[in-house]
Amino acid sequence: MSSTLEPLLQAIEDSPEGPRICAIFDFDGTIISGYSAIAFIREQLRRGDLSTRDFLDLASAMTNFGLGNLGFSGMMAITTQFLRGIEEQAYVELGEDLFDKQIARLVYPESRALIKAHQDKGHTVAIISSATPYQVEPAAADLGIENVLCTQLEVEDGVFTGNVVRPTCFGQGKVDAAEVLADGVGGNLGQSFFYSDSTDDQLLLERIGNPIALNPSDKLRAVARDRNWATASFGSRGRPTLGQFIRSVAATISLVPTFAAGLPIYVLTGSRREATNFSISLFAETASALINLDLKVRGEENLWKKRPAVFVFNHQSKADIVIGAKLLRRDMAGVGKQEIKKMPVIGKVLELGGVVMIDRKNAASAIEAMQPLVEAMRDEGKSVALAPEGTRTVSPNLAPFKKGAFHLAMQAGVPMVPVVIHNAGDVAPKGDFIFRPATVEVEVLDPVDTSSWTPETIDDHVRDVRNLFLKTLGQPVEEASPAAKTRSKKAPTKSATKTKTKAKAKAKIKAKAKGKSSAAKATGKPPTKKKAAPKSKAAKPQTGTRSKTRPKARPKARPKNA
Repeated sequence: MSSTLEPLLQAIEDSPEGPRICAIFDFDGTIISGYSAIAFIREQLRRGDLSTRDFLDLASAMTNFGLGNLGFSGMMAITTQFLRGIEEQAYVELGEDLFDKQIARLVYPESRALIKAHQDKGHTVAIISSATPYQVEPAAADLGIENVLCTQLEVEDGVFTGNVVRPTCFGQGKVDAAEVLADGVGGNLGQSFFYSDSTDDQLLLERIGNPIALNPSDKLRAVARDRNWATASFGSRGRPTLGQFIRSVAATISLVPTFAAGLPIYVLTGSRREATNFSISLFAETASALINLDLKVRGEENLWKKRPAVFVFNHQSKADIVIGAKLLRRDMAGVGKQEIKKMPVIGKVLELGGVVMIDRKNAASAIEAMQPLVEAMRDEGKSVALAPEGTRTVSPNLAPFKKGAFHLAMQAGVPMVPVVIHNAGDVAPKGDFIFRPATVEVEVLDPVDTSSWTPETIDDHVRDVRNLFLKTLGQPVEEASPAAKTRSKKAPTKSATKTKTKAKAKAKIKAKAKGKSSAAKATGKPPTKKKAAPKSKAAKPQTGTRSKTRPKARPKARPKNA
């Protein structure tokens, strides 16, 4: 992250604690790079909701606003008329979809860090934006911000009327909204913080005690310099430099030459394993250098304590493959989605390198495809790395875990090692091609023993391991369901069951022997011995991975009218 972030974090640390301190953020250009409205307009054009004439009228209104020929309320009155007759719920769903697919990757990691720092101090964190709730609320929910004050659109019977609710949340409207927020928590704006990128917010910047020009426009930068306001600009999002683009291309294709470099080792030694190990290490160093990726690893010794193992990691970024290669280094077998196999050259290289391609939509196919991994761990001593979330997340918030990795560890009889990646999204967020320089923090937790796991208790183990990730990431843990609590109380441990069974068997034998001894004394005949029945091997239960689609669970932000 940018070095300009540190003074801002220090100012938060030095501020008083508690909800009476408000931390207010503008949205477009401040929390995210660029403007969320562009994503909405582009999607409306793609869907045909906007005609060419509508788009030209919209563009004209926005241009006139930018030139100062039209006020904000006037611009909103023109732009919202195109929504007349559209159901509000459709727009709510559109906003959530666009956040996942486009807007989430625009969130500055530094802004996320500032928000979290305020939350850790117990401050009342809010977004006050001239944008609509449909643009802001999905991001607010993802960032854990409950207070959203923004420009509201008029809705009747669940349908947009095409009108704007006045006053809009712009200029003095933002100041009024901030005062409402502060009054609600008994706070004082004189001690509070406001982050903005534009002189459009100058009234609130002048009203607040701690004004911060964040990613400021040239005009706001000049004003901030004259007023001696804190200023910071971040390059972690937005338009990449030519150098970043070239480095990203080089890092992406480096997989091919680094694996080709292992071919002479295979030819000379005949060992495909050693050739692959050489290539993995070479790829890790080459790609890391090109990206300018630095790792800070805690618990590195846990990478080598117990091997083979199933290494599970939270999946935030395409940079995870580089991070995994740099951490795990050797004797690995991997899993990839079926789509990778179709990629020219790279797909074949990964397949030759031992990556098993699975169809995530077909559970039966996935179970069958996983069998070679079980054999690789049992017979060859190789380890496997898997992302139990199944796909990359749009933010550091942990998604639900699937069970495939857990069944795999149980079948192979190997431990599971949680690898917690804190901020891989800083390097390349989901949907972004560009790799950006960053320091990524990783924690490798102690290996988890899987020897007592059973198919009946797998849900408990999934929850327990996921909670290890949640605790390490500082996110709320998942409570056990009443059924799971009852099960854990009733179910004895494997050792306790064995002890109990042995005790019962001994008591039974003792009683039987006593009875026979008494009978012998009465008859004068020694007890007869029965021949032992031949032992039969107990069949091991067969388990497999299951792919289960779960609905996204995102907490709803609570909108408040300005």
